[in-house]
Amino acid sequence: MDDLHIVQVGNVLVSPDIFTENFCCDLDKCKGQCCVEGDAGAPVTLDEIGGIEDSLDTVWKDMSASAQAIVDKQGVAYVDQEGDLVTSIVNGKDCVFTCYENGCCLCALERAYRAKKTDFVKPISCALYPIRVKEFKNGTVGINYNRWDVCKDAVVKGRELNLPVYKFLEGPLTRRFGAEWYAELCEVAEQLKKM
Repeated sequence: MDDLHIVQVGNVLVSPDIFTENFCCDLDKCKGQCCVEGDAGAPVTLDEIGGIEDSLDTVWKDMSASAQAIVDKQGVAYVDQEGDLVTSIVNGKDCVFTCYENGCCLCALERAYRAKKTDFVKPISCALYPIRVKEFKNGTVGINYNRWDVCKDAVVKGRELNLPVYKFLEGPLTRRFGAEWYAELCEVAEQLKKM
């Protein structure tokens, strides 16, 4: 699959890295650093903010006192320097929904969802990582693979398992774009392998 170019699946422009790079989160090694590193929170939509606010009472006790104070002051999200709506953060980096278990950072929202306490799982931008989504004014969407040093163990594990990014993220990609779209993405991947 050398010299691949951006392909279009439905109205989504897909970076070739989605097909060629391998990835599989290795929480035992990274300890969930993607939730506590960086300079802004996770991108969210207005609908997601509603889901987060509906889940807030359920996850409140899992949030740190600092996170609770931030949410009391500014809410669950804010507009960052680039003009994007993102989850609120503590001390300029930690997502307010981080919680810890056995030294590992977890998402309080996802943990409540898995325990069947809420209907909201977590922002789709979190679920899709390391894919980043860019929406264009004409209705087209672009997806790119985002390389980040804190995910180096996920790259190693992905290579060991020979697990391409698009297969690792089957669930979140299906959640965001639909089952029919994901099936078409897989067909494109198979076609590209033959090139």
